[in-house]
Amino acid sequence: MSAPSHASKGHSSEGHASACPQSEAQDVQKHVPPEAQDGQKHVPSERRHPIHLVPREVHNRPVIIFVTTCTAKRRQVLASASAHEAILTAWCAASTWLVGRYVIMPDHIHLFCAPNGLDAPSLGRWMRLWKSLVTRSMGEPSGALWQRHHWDRRFRSGENYGDKWEYVRSNPVRHGYIADADDWPYQGELNVLRW
Repeated sequence: MSAPSHASKGHSSEGHASACPQSEAQDVQKHVPPEAQDGQKHVPSERRHPIHLVPREVHNRPVIIFVTTCTAKRRQVLASASAHEAILTAWCAASTWLVGRYVIMPDHIHLFCAPNGLDAPSLGRWMRLWKSLVTRSMGEPSGALWQRHHWDRRFRSGENYGDKWEYVRSNPVRHGYIADADDWPYQGELNVLRW
């Protein structure tokens, strides 16, 4: 069975990014570092894992989250037509979150996403789902393709989605892969995320 074809630059479907998964079980508690013996607060020298806050809709404003995820050991296996197709197919199959604009680099992906309804799973659960679909599609052993964690950041009121996109889509130029961002074949927009 062949995978569906996706036009990375021309294909888009209307998506509404105003829904937010939320349940009492997902409430986030603020982490307060323990006090040191001398009364000073312990400040870790380096954060080992990203903090993933639950996206919450505030005052009927849309939820758009910027995500970066990397391959295990920063293996450069994603910037190919077959990997691009596997990733697009996985995002379409894991449709409980909508992917807006994205850039696939050789060893990491930048994407903007939004929950697709009130019953959408957590961002972490959705990430695990589509990553497992890509892993299987690319014939990789389970756990061998991706780093376990990802980095995410929710857009705040007043931030410009367009400006952030321009910065992200210039990533291949900054890395020296191409001279013009328009020439990078592993980027696009699957859904229009309203901001």
